Amino acid sequence: MKLTSLCVYCGSSTGTEPVFMEAADRFGRIMASQEIELVYGGGGIGLMGAVARAVLAGGGRVTGIIPKFLTEVEVEFNEVSELVVTDSMHARKQLMFERSQAFVALPGGVGTVEETIEMLTWAQLGRHSRPIVIANIDGFWDPLNELLDHIIKAGFARSEIRRIYSMVDRVEDILPRIEASL
Repeated sequence: MKLTSLCVYCGSSTGTEPVFMEAADRFGRIMASQEIELVYGGGGIGLMGAVARAVLAGGGRVTGIIPKFLTEVEVEFNEVSELVVTDSMHARKQLMFERSQAFVALPGGVGTVEETIEMLTWAQLGRHSRPIVIANIDGFWDPLNELLDHIIKAGFARSEIRRIYSMVDRVEDILPRIEASL
C-alpha cells in the first residue's frame, strides 16, 4: 500500500531550539516531494505552520482540522488545501484519525503529547494498527522514552508496547520507517 496521507502532531509554538523549526520545514518538504497529504491541527503558527507551509510550497496537499474555539488561539491557516472547522477537540481528533494512514509526532507541547499518547493507547487497545513514528529531534522525546520504561518496569504495561511505535532521530527516517510497516 502506498502512503498517501499522514497525520502530523506538533507544536503551535516554535520551541526554544531552531532545530525544531528546521525539522518541521524539512519534513514538510519531504512529504511534498513524496506526494503525501498532510493532515494536521490547522494552525498557522509554530511547528504546525512550518510543516504546512513547507508542504504547500512543495506543491503538496494540506488538510487542516481545527475546532472552532481554537480558530482565534492557534491562528487558523486559511491557505491550506482544505480547512475543516469542528465543534470540539474530540471531533477534530476523530477526523484526523479517519483521514490518516499513519501518525507522526514532532516536538510539541501538552496537546502534542496527548494526541500521541492517544494514538498509542488506541493501538495498544487494538483500535488501530497504523504506524506511529515519534521524531526524537535533538533528544526531545527522551523523557517520554524514560516514562514508558518506568511504566513497563512498574508493571503497568508490557514491553510489547514498544512494538506499536517507532522512534527515529531524523525526519529523513520517518517515511522509510512508515513504509516498512504498511
